[in-house]
Amino acid sequence: MQSSSVKTESTPVHANVSQVAFLSVQDLLDLMTKVGIESFIKGLAKSIETDFKRWSLFDKSPRFAAHSPGGVIELMPTSDGHNFSFKYVNGHPKNTQKGLQTVTAFGVLADVDSGYPLLLSEMTVLTALRTGATSALMASYLAPANSQCMALIGNGAQSEFQAFSFRTLLGVNTLRLYDVDPMASQKCCANLIHHGFDVTICSSAEEAIQGADIITTCTADKCNATILTSDMIKDGVYINAIGGDCPGKTELDKALLLRADVFVEFEEQTRIEGDIQQLSHEFSVTEMHKVMNEQANGRTSGSQLTIFDGVGFAVEDFSALRYVYQLMKQHMPTKELELIATPENPRDLFSLFCANNTMRKAG
Repeated sequence: MQSSSVKTESTPVHANVSQVAFLSVQDLLDLMTKVGIESFIKGLAKSIETDFKRWSLFDKSPRFAAHSPGGVIELMPTSDGHNFSFKYVNGHPKNTQKGLQTVTAFGVLADVDSGYPLLLSEMTVLTALRTGATSALMASYLAPANSQCMALIGNGAQSEFQAFSFRTLLGVNTLRLYDVDPMASQKCCANLIHHGFDVTICSSAEEAIQGADIITTCTADKCNATILTSDMIKDGVYINAIGGDCPGKTELDKALLLRADVFVEFEEQTRIEGDIQQLSHEFSVTEMHKVMNEQANGRTSGSQLTIFDGVGFAVEDFSALRYVYQLMKQHMPTKELELIATPENPRDLFSLFCANNTMRKAG
């Protein structure tokens, strides 16, 4: 991993009790323009890696999920004892038929000592960035050395962020695209060619994986699908499987998983939501914080078949919120929201109502 000029160590940040910083969608886009998307991704990946290396400090639990026939709404909380964060995020695959996005999100970073929020941030774009940065970070430990070509199966809203992250961190510039919706592949191709990627649109998943060192699956449908079967995949490749992220939603053939060395973020959550939900609990997986802390092996040979069964975990959102909070203080004036009541006497909250009535009568 290359280091970023942005401060990403685990120094706690504390609350300004009067106001809460706010990062809008436009603010994040402006911040990325000022920093540059490659530098932003490098700094974000470094922040995630730093937090994975201090994994034992974090509160960890499977996320809360409210499922409905059309999708899921989730809350993803965690704390390192100094700061607390949570993300609200949904996943509704049929939203695009109504002109809406499949995934939307916002998040909060707070000060544990006071309980006061520090930052309210958009996280629709930030989640896409942190998912891409996480995928490429894991690949830096698990993918074949000097990987050149990636198959990208599922070309929706996440696909370009995967492409930029893998090029930024691993130098992968050659992409083979496939989606059941040809318009999605054409959209992705047009966006990426504009930024210098070598892109081929393929007519099937089988065609897309030909010659690929890395295979990323990021499909959206909330169903048990089989995007990749064992007979399709040769030894030695790396599969970045990030589309299976809730109960009843998978992408990989069970036989393929049984052939591979499988790596996860937080095993307890991935057993519920990841592709390994198909397997018995006796099937052994490795949590990535152990690989990063050299407590377990990642890729050990060129012939090894490795799979990252990524479902997204709250620590990654914590890292992203902490990263942008520090970054925005360096590069842009802070917008603040009056989100917290601040009576002169903290034990007299009702005084705000009285003062407001007095001001209205005087006006």
